Amino acid sequence: MNYKEHIRVIPDFPQPGIRFKDITTLTNNGAVYAAAINEIKEAIQDKQIDLIAGPEARGFIIGAPLAVSMGLGFVPIRKSGKLPGEVVEASYDLEYGKDKLTIHKDAIKPGQKVLIADDLLATGGTIASTINLIEQLGGEVVGAAFLIELGYLDGRSKLGDIDIFSLVTY
Repeated sequence: MNYKEHIRVIPDFPQPGIRFKDITTLTNNGAVYAAAINEIKEAIQDKQIDLIAGPEARGFIIGAPLAVSMGLGFVPIRKSGKLPGEVVEASYDLEYGKDKLTIHKDAIKPGQKVLIADDLLATGGTIASTINLIEQLGGEVVGAAFLIELGYLDGRSKLGDIDIFSLVTY
């Protein structure tokens, strides 16, 4: 399937010069959304995976249904102040400043194999922080899967040697 036909590109959002890739036009079509999740599942199904983790918030849109379809648990990676229990955190750079991601300290046990799922790989900063969090807890990142990759931003270069799968590349 040509998933690009189902992703709306909005020029000059959130600022001039940006061409925002809007996945809501894909996710509001049940058949296309299911096909995308199933295609990602097929691409990663040979990996040994104990858990799927996804960063807030659009990582939940890809990671949670992927985890359910594979019979695995899902670990939400949240922005600072959003998780009620004890957490570990990692900072990452934004265009104009910094932010933090957090994970519950008991979300991943040492040695568990974790796949990261998100809607978009852009510069790689959020995913690099997600890797950091998983590794702080002793988890092993066995790969990352994305609905979209913006290849021209070279986010892969920040992720080391983990295996990366992207359904659509711009």
